[in-house]
Amino acid sequence: MTARLRAWWARLPRLSRVGSLYAKFTLFLAVMCCVVAAVLGTLVHVIVTRQTVHQARVEALDRLDSATRAYSAGDPAHHQAVLNPPGLPAKLREMALHGRRGTALGDDNGVATMWAAGPADGGVIAVRLDYRHSAATIDGLDRAIAGSSALAIGGTLIIGVFAVSRVTRRLHRTADVARRISGGDLDARVADPRAADPAKARDEVAAVAAALDTMAATLQARLQSEQRFTADVAHELRTPLAGLQAAADLLPPGRPTELVRDRVQALRRLTEDLLEISRLDSHTEQADLDAHRAGSLAERAVRASGLEVEVRVVRDACVVTDRRRLERVLSNLLANAHRHGRPPVTLTVDGPVITVRDHGDGYPAYLLEHGPQRFRTEPTTPGGKGHGLGLTIAVGQARLVDAELTFANAPDGGAVTMLRLPEYGA
Repeated sequence: MTARLRAWWARLPRLSRVGSLYAKFTLFLAVMCCVVAAVLGTLVHVIVTRQTVHQARVEALDRLDSATRAYSAGDPAHHQAVLNPPGLPAKLREMALHGRRGTALGDDNGVATMWAAGPADGGVIAVRLDYRHSAATIDGLDRAIAGSSALAIGGTLIIGVFAVSRVTRRLHRTADVARRISGGDLDARVADPRAADPAKARDEVAAVAAALDTMAATLQARLQSEQRFTADVAHELRTPLAGLQAAADLLPPGRPTELVRDRVQALRRLTEDLLEISRLDSHTEQADLDAHRAGSLAERAVRASGLEVEVRVVRDACVVTDRRRLERVLSNLLANAHRHGRPPVTLTVDGPVITVRDHGDGYPAYLLEHGPQRFRTEPTTPGGKGHGLGLTIAVGQARLVDAELTFANAPDGGAVTMLRLPEYGA
């Protein structure tokens, strides 16, 4: 097998995937080729055999007529006639004894023979015709049919497999692009040549590829419009919020002033969160990756949060991450644990895995199934307040530093968030 053939074979979809369209088409093509070859081969064999047998019977009956006339004329030594031959087939002998003529294929001392027999003076007169050449012709025809059928099936399979492999490769490419789009790569396109070139006939695969590209472009345009709108709104809110903050600072001390300042701070945090989410969605953020000790980063994040958190370092490890972004992730997780859960809140460092756990009611079902959703909080959760952006930002920042963030509920109650960081040197 040449290198080019091996490379072509490696690109073909594996036939071991029985459920695939490729395997089904190949199996269907092989079965249909075998059925067609068997039907055609059987028809040719039957037709040729009938013709050959018919010609042999006609010739044998002609010889029988000549032999019978010679016998009737008193020429018993006719070289073609045999009286009551012992090798005559039983059915043909019985037919001749009943006064009828007929023919039958038989065996005369191991030689394929066409017998013709008729009545003669209460006995049987018969002639034999050597059938070996006709039998050999039919055997050769059968071998030729089998060989040509095998070649035809092999050639059809090769051409069919090559043709369907081109289609399945295009389908696999379309599926890969769809998976990339669902994973967030909105720039991914199939760009099928048949869909891009109007001069080429567009088949069904090209139609699907074109529809997917159109959908991706529309989705990307809408998302970019929403991202621009979010960023513009957040930017526009900054100026009036700054004025509102300055005005709140001028208010006289008292409970109403504290409430106003608290709401202004909440609006500022919401504005900053919206700006951060818009930057994460636009994929313009770049992580400043470096090697850090996971335990030190965790303790630093807890101190910066100012929250009551128990830190446990089971096993420290050197991880590759962006210190500022990791602290942002941990601060959001700790704030969420305090806001929606119940103490004690623990942060555990076990190698490259950092786990935050509270002892509240746990994460709601929708979050475990679909992940954090913007502006959605569980209203039945004690203390369930906020705008629902903290975990969304944590997921985006974790993705940016190549970390894996998973959400679960502990069997004995409480929400468990596990952050797995890339380990240095791994």
